Amino acid sequence: MCGIAGICRLDGQPLNEDARAHVRAMTDVITYRGPDGSGIWQEGPVSLGHRRLSIIDLSGGSQPMQDVDGELCIVFNGEIYNFAELRQELLQAGARFHSSHSDTEVILQAYRVWGTDCLQRFDGMFAFALWDAPRRRLFCARDRFGKKPFFYTLQQGSLFFGSELNCLAAVPGLELTLDPQAVMRYLAYEYVPTPDTMYREAKSLPPSHWLLVEDGRLSIRRYWDLPPADEDDRRSEADICADVHELLTRAVSRRMVSDVPLGVFLSGGIDSSIVAGLMARQSSTPIKTFSIGFTEASYDESRYARVVAQRWNTDHHERVLSAEDCAEHLPNIISRMDVPMADASVAPTWLLSGVTREKVTVALGGDGADELWAGY
Repeated sequence: MCGIAGICRLDGQPLNEDARAHVRAMTDVITYRGPDGSGIWQEGPVSLGHRRLSIIDLSGGSQPMQDVDGELCIVFNGEIYNFAELRQELLQAGARFHSSHSDTEVILQAYRVWGTDCLQRFDGMFAFALWDAPRRRLFCARDRFGKKPFFYTLQQGSLFFGSELNCLAAVPGLELTLDPQAVMRYLAYEYVPTPDTMYREAKSLPPSHWLLVEDGRLSIRRYWDLPPADEDDRRSEADICADVHELLTRAVSRRMVSDVPLGVFLSGGIDSSIVAGLMARQSSTPIKTFSIGFTEASYDESRYARVVAQRWNTDHHERVLSAEDCAEHLPNIISRMDVPMADASVAPTWLLSGVTREKVTVALGGDGADELWAGY
């Protein structure tokens, strides 16, 4: 999962040592996001912190990471799925790398070669903050659909940011007051729409946007939008189905690039079954699938997951839970939610994640496909 945090003074003046302590506190509260390592880097007006969950480039890849010239430094949460292709393109453009297997370093070199336009080339999920020392600017960005979080506040003449609102709450002296309007939106929509948060002073960087701190100013700009449908598309239904199958196969294949064990959240529904099937077809060994069952028959769908697991001959793991099990874990679940969300599925998802983590580090899933596959 990983987590990032940092501080940047808008006036460009150097931070004092208190800033390092504040960033340490910000990363300490999200240790569970990155149990495999931590780091803090501070220079001039910027201090960057990172918590790492190692997935790619286990022996290297530590963050904060600097480029080979020591001019750029980044903290990054996420994965760039097409980093290998980008690396080859960047090598041809004259880029130099420490590592042959780090998607984090690819972001650094992509920014060096293409500037802020590098975001157009990334296929992945990400939130990052990159300090450009020669230009004296901080460049932050969030992926197209906002899979990775990025929260920030402007106070005391500085930008404070982190992967969770808890990071901001860990800094002494920052004002974070409950926003009644945000509470009303939460009660209406069951979540707080971006860019607002439950705190009046804190915001969430919207998906498909970058944030820049330069020359004493903060600017935010959209870098991507969902392209409109092609009204002149004359493909047949069979051709469209073939194209969708190819895109899904490629998407699953790219997400299987990992230096740690992988698995699949398998509910037996359309979305997760498609992911499991495509993953099984591309794996030389049985894939690991994980499901949660319930003692209450009206909530239990584990039999469907078993059918899919049997079809693809997966290494299937299942745990049956009761309503009492879910209630017992609610305090831990709520304490880790950070941003309130009235979705009852968070309880079984939390429990499923615990079962899965006993066997693998990363799991693919089918969340987010309801609009495409008519899952409602």
